[in-house]
Amino acid sequence: MNRIIIVVLLLCFGQLAFAQHEGHDQSAQKNKQSEIYTCPMHPEVNSSKPGNCPKCGMKLVVQKQKIVQSKKKVPAKKSVPEKMDNMKMDPKKEASKPAQSVTYTCPMHPEIHASKPGNCPKCGMKLVKEEPKEVPEKHDGMQMPGDTSNGKMDSMEDMNGMQMGDNDATLENIKKAKANLGPIKTITSSQPPRTVRYDLYIRDTIVTYGKKPKRAIAVNGQIPMPTLTFTQGDTAEIYVHNELDEETSLHWHGLFLPNRMDGVPFLTQMPIKPGETYLYKFPIVQHGTHWYHSHSKLQEQIGMYGSFIMKKRQEWSIPTIPVMLSEWTDMKPEEVHRSLKNATDWFAIKKGTTQSYFEAIKTGHFKTKVNNEWKRMNAMDVSDVYYDKFLINGKNQSTYPKFKAGDKVRLRIANGGASDYFWLTYSGGKITVVASDGNDVEPVEVDRLIIAVSETYDVVVTIPENKSYEFLVTPEDRTKSASLWLGDGEKVVAKKLPKLKYFAGMKMMNDMMDMQGNMIEMEGMKMQNQVMDMNTVMYPEITGPENPGDTAKADRMQMNGGMHDMAAMDNSSSDIVTLNYNMLRDPKKTTLPKGPWKELKFELTGNMNRYVWSLDNKTVSESDKILIKKGENVRIIMFNNSMMRHPMHLHGHDFRILNDQGENAPMKNVLDIMPMERDTIEFAASEPGGDWFFHCHILYHMMSGMGRVFSYQDTLVDKTDITDSKVAKRGLNSDDRQFHPMARIGLESNGSDGEIMLANTRYKLSTEWRIGLNKDMGYESESHFGRYLGRMQWWFPYIGWDFRKRTVDPNEKNLFGQSLAPGRNLFGQSNTKNFRQVFHIGLQYTLPMLIIADASLDNKGNVRFQLMREDIPLTSRLRMNFMANTDKEYMAGFRYIVTKYFSLSTHYDSDMGIGAGLTVTY
Repeated sequence: MNRIIIVVLLLCFGQLAFAQHEGHDQSAQKNKQSEIYTCPMHPEVNSSKPGNCPKCGMKLVVQKQKIVQSKKKVPAKKSVPEKMDNMKMDPKKEASKPAQSVTYTCPMHPEIHASKPGNCPKCGMKLVKEEPKEVPEKHDGMQMPGDTSNGKMDSMEDMNGMQMGDNDATLENIKKAKANLGPIKTITSSQPPRTVRYDLYIRDTIVTYGKKPKRAIAVNGQIPMPTLTFTQGDTAEIYVHNELDEETSLHWHGLFLPNRMDGVPFLTQMPIKPGETYLYKFPIVQHGTHWYHSHSKLQEQIGMYGSFIMKKRQEWSIPTIPVMLSEWTDMKPEEVHRSLKNATDWFAIKKGTTQSYFEAIKTGHFKTKVNNEWKRMNAMDVSDVYYDKFLINGKNQSTYPKFKAGDKVRLRIANGGASDYFWLTYSGGKITVVASDGNDVEPVEVDRLIIAVSETYDVVVTIPENKSYEFLVTPEDRTKSASLWLGDGEKVVAKKLPKLKYFAGMKMMNDMMDMQGNMIEMEGMKMQNQVMDMNTVMYPEITGPENPGDTAKADRMQMNGGMHDMAAMDNSSSDIVTLNYNMLRDPKKTTLPKGPWKELKFELTGNMNRYVWSLDNKTVSESDKILIKKGENVRIIMFNNSMMRHPMHLHGHDFRILNDQGENAPMKNVLDIMPMERDTIEFAASEPGGDWFFHCHILYHMMSGMGRVFSYQDTLVDKTDITDSKVAKRGLNSDDRQFHPMARIGLESNGSDGEIMLANTRYKLSTEWRIGLNKDMGYESESHFGRYLGRMQWWFPYIGWDFRKRTVDPNEKNLFGQSLAPGRNLFGQSNTKNFRQVFHIGLQYTLPMLIIADASLDNKGNVRFQLMREDIPLTSRLRMNFMANTDKEYMAGFRYIVTKYFSLSTHYDSDMGIGAGLTVTY
């Protein structure tokens, strides 16, 4: 047994060393390859110099060839024909050319070459034919088709590499959308600017959106909160009456207002205490679709959200519906947050999206699963939480039957969900997008769009006939849906979005991440503004079915010999027109006023294993305020180095998203930034002062500390009601510093073993125990307190104590015939596993395959090394765990998950023997 343990230890360390060496070898090999240029959409195109593809006009990107064939130079001809078709070649020279063999390459990884068709070893995408062509010599005075190597740059001089998108197509789309909209009448407000008062009464209530009656928060007796409507120029006077037994607040999302009215507790105001009334009063200086919500703890999740509509003085005379999207879970939001911190996969079980080894083998993705865990990643997911119901204006099915054939309807849509993105599709035809985050954009027609958490979009849809058409709202994980029915008569349903191909997404993510947990920016590709959705490989409606055997459908989905997968990722070129930020164009110029510039760079960082989210690996409580001055222009460059999308929201300001529209870049207050994207926004620091929050708007990411505070250095005249800055700072920092309790308690026939812990973003205090049924089995307890280090938190140094006592007959042996007497450990030291009372220091490190290596030294000089792994997903509900250490202790067991908190379990322990029973997980 000693030899087995030693071999296991050596293998694990050997694998880690191999992973690092492998990355070095790959880098060295790439440097040896010569550099040529190819088109991502047409890999048969090759050029020795940068330029544009002669077939589609896309910029050529660097392709690293493995083999560079030397070619003899052909003397340049003196006469230059006007057309290539008329150019005659020497037949002898043509005949002397060697026949070129057909090779295959990957659209995503052009450095991959194969002599036979198959799949890319990096991402699994189908290889396509590659027809190498000789790079023509520069003939005197001859301009080759598509040659752009004349020293001139494209119109976007600062955009090097691959630009997925076509601004000409966007302008053509705008022209068509305007024509289809036709002239729309407007109506001028007859009322002069006035003060509009609302009284909001916040109370507890009980709702049954899911399977059971649960607590919610209603305002004026309704969920969502009342739609507040104003006209530009009005003054809002909103009295908030807190009738809860807890503090609350209201934030006016996307509004320009005095800092003390912004509604962020402990930053711009003190919380509204139970029984108090608070007045929010501010001028309405803008227009558009916005919304408002609680900014206190997790209240937004249970009902505190509503539409906030500001009309223009001259508004479209068109039927308009405020549409508030949200989700509901029967689980308390505090328990949702704690479960996420505990890395439970219960939500995946409920959604049917687990990616176990059995499922991987069944679908032919065993290697993908192993590679995923080799890179120390958990299963692929696109949203964090399982929800029982999705709601539109508080209902799963909302009906508006008053519309008839030919009517155009404006939907003012706000995503008030706590953590879900939503796909929007319409059974009546195209969706015309006319505004985003309250700001007008030139109309564009799309088949679908995804709305990020907290974003707003204004869209116009047409009722084709006297029927009822479905406006379908589908969460990004496609588990359920909600519907808005427009018109009366026969129902015309929208096509349901098929189940995601999670293993395809896992395969793509494996290739996008290196061994250190960093996202790899693809050479030559400029990923930004939602244009290239890497999740597209998961969309069966675009890239084909999950089952490789369904070749008939798969073949229909392939275009140009397999290039459809790549084309589909480019949201501007797919048959299904999907909105992206490059398509948003402001009707007017949005360039910022002249002034000094301040540039900031943020890396969006996260760790799904422990559910920690941050900017530059620092949470709000770990960061200083970012100082800005009125009159400055602030540019923010963000790189998403995580596996999740993040809707980044700036309070009190709109920002420009730098896209293909140049001076007409759109103005927004929320930026959805996809994994591996590098996006740039800029805003004018135009406020008179104050502190303004900038954060991810996924509620549980924000509560984990993913944000910053922009603070004006200018003196704020209109002071907030915060009088004690230390109290306010503690309150603001309390969210991401909160400790969460977790436990695992096993009750089996051979005794009890388990662990209880308290953990937050950085620190963990834990106690584990094993208690036998008699003195031979004995008991032991080991406690640790430590701090996680590094962006991925793979390092965990700790201090602790270890106490154990066990009475053993020297002649007694375990199941494998080994003596239970301690003897010596694998380091030749006296083995104290049966009686120990020591303090120790140690270090844990997460190895590939998510194995935890634990080395410790106690105050008596004894060394222990241990390997362990918990929750290996064998099937959707069956988990395995194991442990072995140099004290000659080892354990292996299984756990079958029955409910969120209860599992059937069995395990064998080298000291306590075999047992079976029940495990409670909290």
